[in-house]
Amino acid sequence: MCSPTEGQTLRRASDDSSNVHAESFPWHVGVCDAHCHPTDTMSSITTIRDMQARVLTVMATRAEDQDLVASVAAGHGVQSRDELASPSSSATGLGKIVPAFGWHPWFSHQLYDDTATDDATQDPSQQLGAQKTKHYNAVLTPAPDVEFLDSLPDPRPISDFISETRQRLAADSTSLIGEIGLDKAFRLPLGWNQSKESQRIEGLTPGGREGRMLSPYHVKMPHQVQVLKAQLRLAGELGRPVSVHGVQAHGVLFDSLASLWKGHEKEVISKRQQKLVAAGAEDFSSSEDEDEDEYRSDTKDVAKPYQPKPFPPRICLHSFSGPPQMLNQYLNPAIPAKIFFSFSMVVNLSTPGGETKFAEVIRACPDDQLLVESDLHTAGGDMDYYLEQMYRKVCDIKGWALLDGVERIRKNYGEFLFG
Repeated sequence: MCSPTEGQTLRRASDDSSNVHAESFPWHVGVCDAHCHPTDTMSSITTIRDMQARVLTVMATRAEDQDLVASVAAGHGVQSRDELASPSSSATGLGKIVPAFGWHPWFSHQLYDDTATDDATQDPSQQLGAQKTKHYNAVLTPAPDVEFLDSLPDPRPISDFISETRQRLAADSTSLIGEIGLDKAFRLPLGWNQSKESQRIEGLTPGGREGRMLSPYHVKMPHQVQVLKAQLRLAGELGRPVSVHGVQAHGVLFDSLASLWKGHEKEVISKRQQKLVAAGAEDFSSSEDEDEDEYRSDTKDVAKPYQPKPFPPRICLHSFSGPPQMLNQYLNPAIPAKIFFSFSMVVNLSTPGGETKFAEVIRACPDDQLLVESDLHTAGGDMDYYLEQMYRKVCDIKGWALLDGVERIRKNYGEFLFG
């Protein structure tokens, strides 16, 4: 999640002479944005129908934008893998939106975990004001002062949010959970007061930073992990993919995910074991085996019912900023979830450090686990521009022709979304 109010400079393709390329961009193949936030600027929503991108995965992050994401997706959602492969057209009525519902770590302090038996931040015997103070003192560091406490909303139980999200996901079979995750670097913005109200940036959905100065307060990592795991478990229950944010918390994030799939790891057969099996293999075919093969052929196309698990089946690490060594940790064949890595111009190439390691990370990313995103808060030409630039950079590093690269990434997106 990267907001234009936090130093992001947007520029349209028509304003940048460096956008002149020898090879035209194959928009017709179906360009997918794996992660974006256009509902943070609702005035830009009407431009989506004219965008060249085929589909936008629109993230919710907090109380104020859950309904907005649902409303934008209503009637315009991508319903199937086949539809995803079709060109978008207002004449055909094909959708361009995939909604994602989640609670971002930047707002995780606004929830309290009423599902945990050891959560003492809420006490029904206390007055609401005392409960609020106790909760925020428990989850924020350093302890907030009275003025800052007064600016914060009353915390809500996470069970309510999970219940609402379950209903939203049930209403849209292609929806996913996001944006969720962990963030060690983020500091809460200062609260609004009467003198600062005039400084609000018009057009931005309330609840975000909206240009405010940052406070010294962080959300404690254990609380962020609680909120993250509650949403990951819901994704595992319903078999939905997730879009995950991770900033300066790569190790904690991996450990949090691993704690949920512990005991469900895949059995990994070593190359030596594979050779032994191959050397001792014999043909024991019989009429019974043939009957079994016939049975399998009749049933192989029948989808098995999803069995709920405590972890998501597919995970996208959005705007992945970790080093190649961390990426490789997610490629352990024993991991029972499929991990995808998504990259954006506004995060991965926004700093010299990011640019330095970018090519190495892209080369380390498996071809079938790579996605591209904009992570922008405004739909329209800017979003198309940044998507095209990232697709071109990825294809150049991978040595893919543009047509081949866009097709590969569209197929990866379909796998992430539908499995």
